[in-house]
Amino acid sequence: MSTISEMEIFTQVVASGGMSAAARELGLSPAVVSKKLSKLEQRLGTRLLQRTTRQIALTEAGQGYYERVLEILASIDEAEAYVSRRSSAVQGLLRVSAPTSFGRMHIAPHLNQFLLNHPEVTLQLDLSDTFVDIVGEGYDVAIRIGHLEDSSLVARRLAPIHRILCAAPGYLERHGPVYSLEDLLENHVCLAATQQELWRLEGPEGDVTVHSRGPLRTNSSEVVREAVLAGVGVALRSTWDVGEELRQGKLVTILPVYRASRHIALQAVYPSRHFVPAKLRAFVEFLATLYSPRPYWDADLPEIGNSIN
Repeated sequence: MSTISEMEIFTQVVASGGMSAAARELGLSPAVVSKKLSKLEQRLGTRLLQRTTRQIALTEAGQGYYERVLEILASIDEAEAYVSRRSSAVQGLLRVSAPTSFGRMHIAPHLNQFLLNHPEVTLQLDLSDTFVDIVGEGYDVAIRIGHLEDSSLVARRLAPIHRILCAAPGYLERHGPVYSLEDLLENHVCLAATQQELWRLEGPEGDVTVHSRGPLRTNSSEVVREAVLAGVGVALRSTWDVGEELRQGKLVTILPVYRASRHIALQAVYPSRHFVPAKLRAFVEFLATLYSPRPYWDADLPEIGNSIN
């Protein structure tokens, strides 16, 4: 950077016709300008300027150096302008990671509108139920459901997430109603993917943890969804996942006083709050506006009622 500074001072001296005038333009003292020029000439091992008390003149080496330095400084200005335009323009490749089911149900159907709004963006949406390394794997943003622990990452809350216990009416007709958590564990079938068998719930007595168990074992949350709809048992499901089935009566809420932690939220997670690219800002704002604090999947659900944040 000191080399570039010396180049800028040298070109300003030539353009201004003297050190004093150049110093005024640069906001420096004439002594600093003179010292920088001497340092530049010493480093190059040649005299660039012939100095007199009244004027300066370029040497032959100085003339050639001046012409080339002007090109270098112009290239630097062009590079900075290019980056500045890209950071302020909604364009380029945007790499997004999202949970499989949520991405399929609540991101993919809305992408057409985003891409119509921003035709210069190419969006790569990768769906996975594992937490990707955003920085290491080169993602611009990850959409995550959960409670972000202390992290160097930035999280933007997009919507509340509500998880409720539910079952199909046909299941309850065969097995009877569920009266309590103890009744649920002792007399009913619980359905959960292997990585979600611990149900951390909030209820009248505070936080409780339930170890769900049942005859079906799977690593797929979507298999659990289909099983609860088929009447196999009771499951803890998010309203973004089964809201429509609750509205249609295909599922009903079990033990409504219990539900998963209210701290769980849908979040957009990205590496830094500084110099956020316009394409990333536009996508996050698009999702935040789309879902809002009262997301559409919770509309008209008596199971949620006034608990929506």
